[in-house]
Amino acid sequence: MGRSVLPIKDSPVVMPLMPTLTAEQRALLRIADSALIHSQRLAQWCGHAPMLEEDLALSNIALDLLGQARMLYQYLATQPESLGCDEDWYAYWRNEKDFFNVSLVELPNGLTLSSGPREDYAVTLVKLFVSAAYFLPYWSALSRAPDQALAEIAQKSVKEARYHWEHAAEWMRRMGDGTPESNRRAQAALERVWPYSNEFFNDDEFDRKAKLGLTGILPSEIEPSWNQLVDPVLSEAQLKRPSPSKMLSRGKQGEHTEAFGFLLFEMQSLARQHPGALW
Repeated sequence: MGRSVLPIKDSPVVMPLMPTLTAEQRALLRIADSALIHSQRLAQWCGHAPMLEEDLALSNIALDLLGQARMLYQYLATQPESLGCDEDWYAYWRNEKDFFNVSLVELPNGLTLSSGPREDYAVTLVKLFVSAAYFLPYWSALSRAPDQALAEIAQKSVKEARYHWEHAAEWMRRMGDGTPESNRRAQAALERVWPYSNEFFNDDEFDRKAKLGLTGILPSEIEPSWNQLVDPVLSEAQLKRPSPSKMLSRGKQGEHTEAFGFLLFEMQSLARQHPGALW
């Protein structure tokens, strides 16, 4: 593995480059990255949510997701393949192509790249609803992983994921079964976000090797549980399940949306301006 040199005045800081992880570790990195990027996007609502209670709720969910990402980064940092890459390195010193989060979590809070956080709160709620419906059964399944350290991470995370799901589901009911305008906006957000959910259930070689080794589960095996969570809520909310889409986003392969670069710059800018700094 090579090294890159980042200068601080007259004293260079030497940072490791992207390590060559095993297929199993790469599958875990996808989960960690998805939690981290989802946390960063939700954190943009701090001070901007439509009510104080929701401002606090989303901030707490963002902190939960950040904690899940940290636990997985810390787990990866203990593996020989990481070669000195700690949790801060995983968060701040990778480029776009070295992040492997699902594309759904990096989508802007509004309907377009230029939209600010106030433009369409429904998009954020639908993203939380769709992703929480995946991560709740995922963490539940991973809590039975053959690797004890991973199982313990999952056992803690599943409790948080259950709250995330319940919070999002309740808001979907309120929006869908509220006013004609709230129903319209919730349905529009569903249509916007829904095609990106396909990526959650798309298995590849990393996932298949991870099932045989670290995790004991395939993403595609989560889909029936996801449907069982999502469909009743949509019915109660008087929202229509969007038509099936053949679109397959490729964030898990390191191919991201236009919005991702802006988000990553915002998240990493301070650490990169002051490499090696402690506070």
